[in-house]
Amino acid sequence: MIGHTSAYADLVKIKSLNCDAVFRKHQSRKTEMRRGKIVGDYDKLVVWDKPKNCPKGLTQEEFDSLPATLIVREIYFYIIIPGFRTKQVSLITTLLDEKIYSTVNIVRLYDERWDVEVNLKHLKTTLGMDVLKGKTPSLVRKEIWAFLLAYNLLRTLMWSAGIQGGVHPRYLSLQGTRQHFNNFIHKFLNISDQQSSILYQTLLKILIHKEVPQRPGRCEPRVRKRRPKAYPLMRKSRKQYHVDLKAA
Repeated sequence: MIGHTSAYADLVKIKSLNCDAVFRKHQSRKTEMRRGKIVGDYDKLVVWDKPKNCPKGLTQEEFDSLPATLIVREIYFYIIIPGFRTKQVSLITTLLDEKIYSTVNIVRLYDERWDVEVNLKHLKTTLGMDVLKGKTPSLVRKEIWAFLLAYNLLRTLMWSAGIQGGVHPRYLSLQGTRQHFNNFIHKFLNISDQQSSILYQTLLKILIHKEVPQRPGRCEPRVRKRRPKAYPLMRKSRKQYHVDLKAA
């Protein structure tokens, strides 16, 4: 969700890069479906005025260069899926052509934003980044970069496999890709470039079969699967525990 005053500048910047955006409207902006040009059910074009005050992160020169008005598209819809806390959502997008970008497709696109949270969960659980072992800030940074490097490597494999096999890369299993890649690593050692290329293509063909089913609206309970052990947390060094046990 982009802030109330920064949203205007952000949208102008995004459009200057020949890109588009879809995001949830900030709660400080009121939603009135009676205003604006109606282009569909709960879908309209509205005119945003330039903020009166310069937002943080912009210089006065950058703020003065912003246009006086900006046309955006606002879509309002209800969520009736059991288990979802949010019931009403108002979206803002720069995709103004309702014939090319229908209301339903934009709502579906916004629904796929949950993949971002799932990807963060993959970093923490699938790749094991939930607990960092570095003892200094520099080592922690290196550890995070190593995880990101491994994550991008797996995503690159998934992208190559999906494009080659006609499957959307997001529909492939990250865990399955990681397991198969680990099984193939030792096979890439001490082989020629031609053999390496053949082996790489074989790996991509195997990854295509790791497609995961699409389950929109899926929700899971926020509970732990396994019961934690009754042992206390380790609050001293192992060496100190040995000394204490021998002295007891």
